[in-house]
Amino acid sequence: MPSPQATVIVPTLDGGEKLERCLAGLEAQTFTDFEIVVVDNSGRGSAAGAARDPRVEFVANDANVGFAAAINQGIERARGEFLCTLNDDARPDPRWLEELVAACRAEDGIGMCASQIRLAQSPSRLDSAGMQIYLDGSSKQRGRGEPAAAFDRPEEVLLPSACAALYRRSMLNHVGGFDADFFLYCEDTDLGLRARRAGWKCLYVPSATVYHHYSESAGRASPAKAFFVERNRLYTVVKNFPLWVLPLIPFFSLYRYSMHLWSLATGRGLASEFSRRGEKWWKLVIIMLSANFQALAKLPLLTAKRRRIRRTAVLSGRAFWRLLRRHSISARDLALQQ
Repeated sequence: MPSPQATVIVPTLDGGEKLERCLAGLEAQTFTDFEIVVVDNSGRGSAAGAARDPRVEFVANDANVGFAAAINQGIERARGEFLCTLNDDARPDPRWLEELVAACRAEDGIGMCASQIRLAQSPSRLDSAGMQIYLDGSSKQRGRGEPAAAFDRPEEVLLPSACAALYRRSMLNHVGGFDADFFLYCEDTDLGLRARRAGWKCLYVPSATVYHHYSESAGRASPAKAFFVERNRLYTVVKNFPLWVLPLIPFFSLYRYSMHLWSLATGRGLASEFSRRGEKWWKLVIIMLSANFQALAKLPLLTAKRRRIRRTAVLSGRAFWRLLRRHSISARDLALQQ
């Protein structure tokens, strides 16, 4: 039996209606030479029976192993040349996979493709048109909340959101898969930066459209999300940023924290949403300190991973820093994004 051209990996924590909606979107794809691997992290078989499509393989875990590990399980079973990640709370347009595969095939140096991810609750507006980065390692969706029509041109972006992305198998063989130590959030930023440092490109494909119910599973501004995002931001920096930049990171972070405090005071941005959920502002301080402590405890492991990344690096530290600056977002804009 010949291998399919593409494999779509769908991790799920709850299964149910949103997974069925996602799989129905995959079944309607115009591109048909693909397989689907659903990785069930519920620990109770919630995904069982969610699809009748014979192309679907289910992998059931006894417990939640995290997003990154679940994707890696899918990669291990995948037979396709192109490996796509898709959140279970995302519904792809019928031409989504066809457009991604065609775009990646167009140039050998393209290792990743970013979809045009729209907000399901407001379909004319963007969730993501690729990802941007603040200079302390915080990543954010490019164009979030803006009209999708303003992002209708294919172009190079820093990296894709793994909510709906394509990765070339040869690229993953070159730089490695997702880092399971991240568990949840920012694992796509880490992988994307490793790939860019190794010389691979990322193309934004606006014709590959997905409709996403943003943070439906983890919550838009939950304490758990705040912790993982902050801790994994530090993991990303230690692993990937040029050594001479590392002493500057605390100053970039302090400025970002000040912008979050300003947004909290003005009732705007995610920090204010955290407060509206009934959470106390001082919990953010505790979360920040806990994240920094855990990252410090992991420093020997992160340093070893950093050395492995250097072996595949093509860009110099200065060239990589210029790349990050070219695709950066300001601390103010990052703090104000919902």
